[in-house]
Amino acid sequence: MPVKLLGSVALAAVTVLAQGQGQSQRPRMDVDNYTIDAQVDPSAQTIRATAKVRFTPLDDATSLSFELNNALNLDSVTDEAGRQVPASRVAQDMSVRLSLAAPLPKGKPATLTFVYGGKLTGAEESPVWGIKFAAIHPEFAYLLYPARWFPVNDYTTDRFTADLRVTVPSGYKVIASGLESADAAADGKTAVRFQVASPSFPGSFAVVRGDPTTIASGGINTSLYFRERKDMAGAYGQETGRAMEFLSGLYGPLPNRNLMVIETEAGTPNGYSAPGILFLSPRAIGSEVNAKLLANQVSRQWWGGLVSPSTRNHMWIENGMARYAELLYTENVNGAGAMESQVRDTYVEALTVEQPPLMQSARLEDYSPEFWAATAGKGAAVLHMLRSILGDDKFFQLLKTVPQRYAGKSISTADFQKLAEELSGQSLNYFFLQWIESSGAPEFKLEYTMFRTSKGFRVNGKISQDLDTFRMPVALRIDTEGNPEEKKIEVAGTSTDFAVETFGKPKNVVLDPKGQLLRYDNDMRVAVAIKRGEQFMEVAEYIEALNEYKKALDVKRNSSLAHYRTADAYFLQGNYQAAANEFREALSGDLEPKWTEVWAHIHLGMIYDITDQRDRAVNEYKLAQRTKDNTQGALEEAQKYITAKYERQRNTN
Repeated sequence: MPVKLLGSVALAAVTVLAQGQGQSQRPRMDVDNYTIDAQVDPSAQTIRATAKVRFTPLDDATSLSFELNNALNLDSVTDEAGRQVPASRVAQDMSVRLSLAAPLPKGKPATLTFVYGGKLTGAEESPVWGIKFAAIHPEFAYLLYPARWFPVNDYTTDRFTADLRVTVPSGYKVIASGLESADAAADGKTAVRFQVASPSFPGSFAVVRGDPTTIASGGINTSLYFRERKDMAGAYGQETGRAMEFLSGLYGPLPNRNLMVIETEAGTPNGYSAPGILFLSPRAIGSEVNAKLLANQVSRQWWGGLVSPSTRNHMWIENGMARYAELLYTENVNGAGAMESQVRDTYVEALTVEQPPLMQSARLEDYSPEFWAATAGKGAAVLHMLRSILGDDKFFQLLKTVPQRYAGKSISTADFQKLAEELSGQSLNYFFLQWIESSGAPEFKLEYTMFRTSKGFRVNGKISQDLDTFRMPVALRIDTEGNPEEKKIEVAGTSTDFAVETFGKPKNVVLDPKGQLLRYDNDMRVAVAIKRGEQFMEVAEYIEALNEYKKALDVKRNSSLAHYRTADAYFLQGNYQAAANEFREALSGDLEPKWTEVWAHIHLGMIYDITDQRDRAVNEYKLAQRTKDNTQGALEEAQKYITAKYERQRNTN
């Protein structure tokens, strides 16, 4: 069974841009507005643009730096007086360094005009290695803000207004954020203007042909421009409306709730959200509606669009909120039980990254697995734990108050903490120090004894863990012969004593019974090691993956999933004997999850086919069918190889 992708867009790899590194040495500025005039030629796959950038220096400046896609040639940069500004390109971080003719004093607004252009086919080097954010094709085009197709300052944190004019040949439409109006154009071309007056991140647009599929759902109109997956447009329109309606109830109304949804192409992020627009890849759209992906991307109309982090060290607010929206929407659609499963998966992902602390997340590479595990996975875990402390009423009040108070603005962790404390009436300094400014998670040891008293029973106990500075209220459930009794224990330091009186005779004591605390235990260590191994497998680092799977097996020898993943790594390396041994171990293990059984039989059949043992291969395929488990089309796969022998995929490199 194939390894699942991490999160909405996570698996890709490493950016060549070192966000947060070296920026302190450069003069800072606040970009206020972009006025961009762009001409897109789909047949030639080119863009020509003039961008006027209005900004205010935050330091006295003799030089400035912007990010601009390496595929775009910079023709000129001029100041307000029309003087040429010397510019040099630095390919390593896709930046443009400007040497100003005269110093710009701190706080004095200025304007620079960039003239540039080039070819964007999607095959060029991307600001994020392995992920496409811009491509111009004869039939369609998309240019997203992360592509840095215009000069960018402080990526994802410097909010701006925009006046965008795009000219395309007749027969094409332009989809972008903002108030749309037709503009004058000549030579059989169409020009469209988009104005965004509220600071946000509106620098993304698409060029399309044909009319959209428009769906009204939940009082919301969604226009979908799907090509390969046009058959899914209606279903996605319905689900988008439902997600928008649900999230509007959580976070409050948006200025405009109607959305446009654009299908991109293979190699793009699963999803990307711009003001009023969602961009979805055909793979992510799939054959069934991906409700989690939609909830994540729709929520970014608030988190990232309406409110954004003040620096990349606070990205956990944006990405954590978007990931937690998936969990809340899952709970709304499928009930609390479904959410509990998703919470555990989120906690596993969060624990795959131990360093750096969330407050230093600018050190992580954009779109890397570590970036998403920390800012999205741990960010959502932090929010879930905060919910357990505040209680549902105060927590959901917080989710609605943040967008109200910070609409059109940036927010820091300190701002978020202050508001949470204001609404809850309690100090949360210990919480944010532990989960945002520090790293690590506790592993508890519970010891207790039970006594009969004149009024019933008493449980005396001690909770031990290994983080000296840790402090957190932890739920304790005591199962008795009558109703269970619950109590919150304030755990502080490495050892905390407790005493609980009960009426019924105690039978068992359970720490954190609802799994609300981000912590280690043996099962979690196994799951985290397997998850790390899967991350290494995604980038074909088989030795590192095997090391992680070994860690899982050291903790739990009969883990079928750990044996299965180990076997898969050997199989992909062509070590078929070792793979067969591990698939057999998977079949002898705990068979958790259940699909390991059917897919272990199928892979054993493949190995026997490769080694010319056809009878044994067919027997394994039939054993797979007897499980009646059709996870990811397993039964069809088994029948296919019963009918025709599996042929090894040979490496032609």
